[in-house]
Amino acid sequence: MSLEALDAVVWDGLETGHPVDSVEAVARALRKLARAGAQATEEDCYPLYSLVTKEGHETPSAAAVALPFVVALAADPAMGARVPLVELLTYIQAPDLADEDWTGARALLADPEPAVRRAAVPLAGGVARLLERWREETDPAVRLSVLLALGEAAADPRTGPEAATDARAVLTDVLGGDDPVMWVAAVHASAGPEPASALPRLERLVEVFSDRAVRPRFEDVWFVPSVEGPCTREDVLWWIARLFEHAPQVQLSFLTRLIEAAGPTGDALLCREAMDIAWRLLVERPSAGGALLPLAGALLGDPDGAVRYRAASMLAVLGQVSAPYADRLAELLDDGGTDEDLDGTVGEVARWALTRIGDPRALPGLVAQLRAQEEQDRCYATAGPRRPEIKDVLIPLRAHVDVLLPAIREAIREDGARGAATRRFVEVLQAWGEDALPALPDLLPLLADTWTSIDAVQVLRGLGPAAASAEPALRSCQVLDHPGNHWLVARTLACIAGDRAAAFRLVGDAVRAAEDPESGPFGALADFGRDAAPFAERVRSIMENGTHGTRLTAAVTLWSITGRVGPTVRVLEEFVLPIAEGGDHFGSFRDALRALLRIGGISPAIRGALLAVQPSDHRLSQLEGYERIFQDEQIRALIEQALACPDLRPDGTS
Repeated sequence: MSLEALDAVVWDGLETGHPVDSVEAVARALRKLARAGAQATEEDCYPLYSLVTKEGHETPSAAAVALPFVVALAADPAMGARVPLVELLTYIQAPDLADEDWTGARALLADPEPAVRRAAVPLAGGVARLLERWREETDPAVRLSVLLALGEAAADPRTGPEAATDARAVLTDVLGGDDPVMWVAAVHASAGPEPASALPRLERLVEVFSDRAVRPRFEDVWFVPSVEGPCTREDVLWWIARLFEHAPQVQLSFLTRLIEAAGPTGDALLCREAMDIAWRLLVERPSAGGALLPLAGALLGDPDGAVRYRAASMLAVLGQVSAPYADRLAELLDDGGTDEDLDGTVGEVARWALTRIGDPRALPGLVAQLRAQEEQDRCYATAGPRRPEIKDVLIPLRAHVDVLLPAIREAIREDGARGAATRRFVEVLQAWGEDALPALPDLLPLLADTWTSIDAVQVLRGLGPAAASAEPALRSCQVLDHPGNHWLVARTLACIAGDRAAAFRLVGDAVRAAEDPESGPFGALADFGRDAAPFAERVRSIMENGTHGTRLTAAVTLWSITGRVGPTVRVLEEFVLPIAEGGDHFGSFRDALRALLRIGGISPAIRGALLAVQPSDHRLSQLEGYERIFQDEQIRALIEQALACPDLRPDGTS
């Protein structure tokens, strides 16, 4: 590159892709690269990324001026950062620069360096150049990149019919060849223009991916633009598995067969990866559980700890149907096997699985394990297998409160208000309601610390008059200075004193005092039934004019006050019927179902919607990981209960 030419450029008035990136920095970067030569690094190229067009923005005016200099640097055999510069050129490409001279950039497709040729494939600008490169190329890694690019071009609606046909002809030719990795690339590339083309090739795909001798070949030849380093067999497996997303049962068959094939050969890497993809499928589709259950049960004895971890996680989320494997899970309670990318040990997840089954062998040491879990620095992806939150383990175990509560009380006493697990345990006690009464003495010290006071107050409120002895401690409760906190304490005092009239006055005053009717505690009026009749019109107004969530709360509250079913059910229909049409407000859907169960009947329209939703093979949840499965189970149980309710007549009677 000519430094004299660069010095002659007038950069004044030119702009980069971001206001904080000065055009002078572009000039300095170009000059630094030219002077560094063979010593230039990828880091030296970073300032030039301000030339890249950002989505939704105009192409930076400096890009066209800098383009010939970037091309010249990338084409220089003595340049040390050639591949990063070629990759930069692929980013700089934009419709606004189509009329610029790209001849030098496209000439890089024939560069002597294979890495440069491979990086330049996205610069081809059409099927003709790709076909030319395909005919002349001898390096397998470059050929594979060209093949993938031909697949993209064939699927691009902007590609002419004749060119697309020529591209598909190459793919067809490779699909008839013997090179297993190139064949997989052709399968992947062919799925762009023909999404169903991978289906009849399932058998050979299983053979190729389960052949351990082929595995190193993937890293030799499979490179993806803008991804540092080669792709492993496991990377490619994810992309191939996605080809079957439109046929989930085929995808499940592909994964289960890979898992089965990995066992006899001890291919732990393949087994882990296939199980991770299968986990995602299980999280998305309830039907996947039937095929994965026996596989997970068999893999509890796998020699690889990371495989055992995944197997135990699957059995945990599958719940009661995992009961046939309870003995094997119990044998793993002391298993310290781990995976560096996952959270916890095999033993911890196995214990969770036993709790889901309802096996009492999980109970000894459970609270201590959960307590220790909260004291650790945890790092995990919410979508993948991981140890569950304390509430998700303990709240469903209310039937075992006699065994678990002493350990929870001990943990609260020893750790105090600032203990890592204290608030989580208090959350469980709140859900256990009156069964948590023996823990009352251990809750009282928590009222003196703003970190736990409100959580403890919530438990006392649930205990009601049974917690009357806590009144002195509650009166001196320390809470953060917020009106809502003080109101909650006052209401709880009235609640544990059994003073219904005082509690009603507190709620009523707070509802009247709210500047915005929707922000007041109007939902609490439901606790007082017909006594709250003076507020009926206020609640009706919120139901008719409020926002999405408050309308649901108002509808249920109005029914509690008036006993009239019709107006409330009509509002509840607004939260139920859209789910049958693909809606995804599952939290409101769940709350509406709970309200219908309180009412004791459903409308014919709601019944029709629930019957349409019930057979769905998609999880009824927008959460991630195991929590998605749990919410789906919860909602499906509510649907079943609601369908058992009688139909309501137009007048609201059953």
